[in-house]
Amino acid sequence: MLWMNHVLDASGLQRESIYQHLQRGSDRNPFYRAEIKLKRTMNAGNSTESYSTSLISNVSSPQCQVNKDFTYRYLPVVYLSVFLIGILGNGFGLWNLCRNWRKWNTLNVFVFNLGVADLLYVITLPFFASYYIEEEIWLFSLAFCRVTRCLFHVNLYASIGFLTCISVQRYIGIVHPMKMLGRFQKLAHAFLVSAIVWIWVIMQILPDLLFMKTDDNASHCYDSTGNESLSEYLPYSLLVMVFGFLIPFLVIIGCYSHVLVVLRKNENLDTSLKVRSIKLVIIVMVLFSICFFPYHLFRNLNLLTRLWQLDGACTQTLKNIYVTYQVTRGLACMNSAINPLVYLVTNENFVSKLRKIQTKAWQTCFFLKVGKVKYFSERIKMKTFAVDEQFDILDEE
Repeated sequence: MLWMNHVLDASGLQRESIYQHLQRGSDRNPFYRAEIKLKRTMNAGNSTESYSTSLISNVSSPQCQVNKDFTYRYLPVVYLSVFLIGILGNGFGLWNLCRNWRKWNTLNVFVFNLGVADLLYVITLPFFASYYIEEEIWLFSLAFCRVTRCLFHVNLYASIGFLTCISVQRYIGIVHPMKMLGRFQKLAHAFLVSAIVWIWVIMQILPDLLFMKTDDNASHCYDSTGNESLSEYLPYSLLVMVFGFLIPFLVIIGCYSHVLVVLRKNENLDTSLKVRSIKLVIIVMVLFSICFFPYHLFRNLNLLTRLWQLDGACTQTLKNIYVTYQVTRGLACMNSAINPLVYLVTNENFVSKLRKIQTKAWQTCFFLKVGKVKYFSERIKMKTFAVDEQFDILDEE
């Protein structure tokens, strides 16, 4: 019987080593992913998960659960849609700017940096889509989780920063046109301002890298941080909102309010300039009111409610805030798909290029259709001729 005990002990050690191997393989292993999902189902019940997105071993009480099916369906669709639109729109815009770099002005410098920020972010979206399709199981490394989450915030605040630069530049060009003939027209100053914006954004985002982004088994990739660091993360998030969003937003409102007053009073301004300026005002206001403002509001509300929930609070309002926050995350992501519209209203050459491409596309479609019609008409003629020949042969017989 001793040999049986040794066999059982050996098999037990083997099972343990296999389990440890699965853990080291982490989420790349399908068996481990299935185990994680099973634990979540057992803890939350009926495919629900802890409202606070805490660790599996630290889920909240069953009385405070929220169904996350909406998140798993909504965010992948948004991310993949923005990925396609953002790659095409920003890619074409940057390509056009690079081709005409000798004709750049200060506005083109800011628009170029805006496109770079968007491209850096949209290339990460397929990975986030995979994360939510897998029901919040991160399939990649901890370092990659930190980098991708960091790129979202870099894109967000770089977009806000360069939209602010574009707004100030447009304000100076319309309200103080003589200043645009001086130092504000120099490309060197535009590049210097762009460098300052990037440095300012990176300084804001660097502390975010210090917060935990995954759990012990690397099955999560938090967009903010885990429950252990919530009390420190909330003040940081509020500071970033003030300096990265609120102050630039107030600057933009002040600039465009003055611009609209001048456009209304001054009848001597070029009509096309007026139209493009008004379109730019609309685009920027849409970005801030739909993409940026709701996200910042509900991100901090969600962090606050997570702290309350850890203290035992649980109401339907807290759950509704979580769901609304997920919606605003998708809206914030959409700024990378809307930003290419800035190319349209700030670059006339870009518009003409698009029109040429559209014209060529229509011409190609037209010739293809004409070619198909000719092809099928010839086929019909050949078949008709063959049938007539057969009838002629039968008549001769």
